[in-house]
Amino acid sequence: MPTVSMTVNGKAASGDAEPRTLLVHFLRETLGLTGTHVGCDTSQCGACVVHVDGKSVKSCTMLAVQANGAEVTTIEGLANGELHPMQAAFREHHGLQCGFCTPGMVMSAIDLVRHNATPSESDIREWLEGNICRCTGYHNIVKAIQAGAQAMKG
Repeated sequence: MPTVSMTVNGKAASGDAEPRTLLVHFLRETLGLTGTHVGCDTSQCGACVVHVDGKSVKSCTMLAVQANGAEVTTIEGLANGELHPMQAAFREHHGLQCGFCTPGMVMSAIDLVRHNATPSESDIREWLEGNICRCTGYHNIVKAIQAGAQAMKG
C-alpha cells in the first residue's frame, strides 16, 4: 500500500492509502478531518469540496494518490483563531440550515471570490451549480457569499 504525503491545512500529513482510496475518505478516515462531508459519492452534491493547490475540488472525484505532494485545505483549515470571513458571513446571514452542505458551500464560495471579488447573484448561483442544498433554497447562501466577498476584501 503506497504512502501518501501532502500538506493539509498548513501541516505535513501522510498515511497509507490503497491506490483506489478517494481523497475524501483519506481526509476523513486516515487523517480524522471529518468536516469534509461525504454526500452522494457521485460528485453531484459538492459537500466534499476542498482546495487542492488553491483550487476547489470535489474530493470524492480525486484519488488520495493524486493529491500526493499537494497543498490541501479543508474547512478545518480556514479558521485561524477566529472564523474565516466567509464562515462568519454564513453564520451571520443564516446561510445554513442543517449544515451538511455548508463546508462544501464555504469552500466553493472562497474559490469563487478568488476568481471574482464582487460576484453578482447570478455569478454565485452559476458557480454553485455543483453544490446542492436540500434545506435553504439558496437565498441566504447567496446573501452570505456576497457579504463574505465584501469581508474578504478588507
